[in-house]
Amino acid sequence: MIPTRLIKKQQLVLLVLAALILLTALIGMGLGSAPLSYKRLFSVILGQGTFKENFILFSIRLPRLVITILAGIALAVSGAILQGMTRNDLADPGIIGIHSGAGVAIAVFFLFFPIETGSFVYLLPVVAFAGAFLTAGLIYVFSIRRGSGLQPIRIILTGIGFSMALSGMMVVLVSSGDRQKVDFIARWMSGNIWGTDWPFIIALVPWLVILIPYTLFKARRLNLLSLDDTVSAGLGVSMGRERLTLLIAATALASAAVSVTGGIAFIGLMAPHMARALIGPRHQLLIPIAALIGGWLLMMADTIGRNLAEPDGIPAGIVTALIGAPYFLYLLRKKV
Repeated sequence: MIPTRLIKKQQLVLLVLAALILLTALIGMGLGSAPLSYKRLFSVILGQGTFKENFILFSIRLPRLVITILAGIALAVSGAILQGMTRNDLADPGIIGIHSGAGVAIAVFFLFFPIETGSFVYLLPVVAFAGAFLTAGLIYVFSIRRGSGLQPIRIILTGIGFSMALSGMMVVLVSSGDRQKVDFIARWMSGNIWGTDWPFIIALVPWLVILIPYTLFKARRLNLLSLDDTVSAGLGVSMGRERLTLLIAATALASAAVSVTGGIAFIGLMAPHMARALIGPRHQLLIPIAALIGGWLLMMADTIGRNLAEPDGIPAGIVTALIGAPYFLYLLRKKV
């Protein structure tokens, strides 16, 4: 039974985060190489702008803002799942190799397979999931120890090993491709938000609509998995099955996100940890807060990055790394 006090606190935090997302989105709508006047912004939103204003807002800025929010939500929920099932605050889909698996699959698909414009947008999340799922499956197999089953710490260590190996494979793939395609892969690796049209949003939304409610449904199981294995097993939790299904959900969320945003790291690390500090360890309360924090962090990072340098700005992945790397070192020092 969750105390009423915590529920009210969660509602307040969610309200504050929603206000932050709205405020950051409004600021982002006005900023850019072709700025929109904030005095005109609400008129444009209501459909009373000029053709140029409508094009800038509805065809360029708004889809990008929505993509960053949705991708940030997916990465944050993926990170919350991984941290819960491994009982490790340092777990993150980028750190343990899921991003690298998705990236290699996208690189192979983009470099060596014929691409049809109409289906490319919708195939990317599927291709990314296939690569990430294969990577997650190998991590799962190599993390199982005979006699003691799946070891959470082995998931982290094995994932880091796979991440390094797959990063090397990505370099080999990039060196064998033609210049134009290599430029795209390089931008993807740096976390440059490139899927900024409405079809990319349509391709991403179904993954979130299915997997986030599933994760919330499994929140109590995540609470139990966060306990000691002996305690969890004594409470009737099927450890192997639950970890496998949750690993698949985390993999699908992360791969769908990075298929349109590129290699964004540390959102899945920071957002759940911040949420845990705000509301405590119960995943029923933690996951919605982590989701909004992740959406806000990625949108803020992209807004800052694209306005810092002309003409193309700084990729959002670099901005999140500049914030997330010191945070990761702080957590590592705190753990050790």
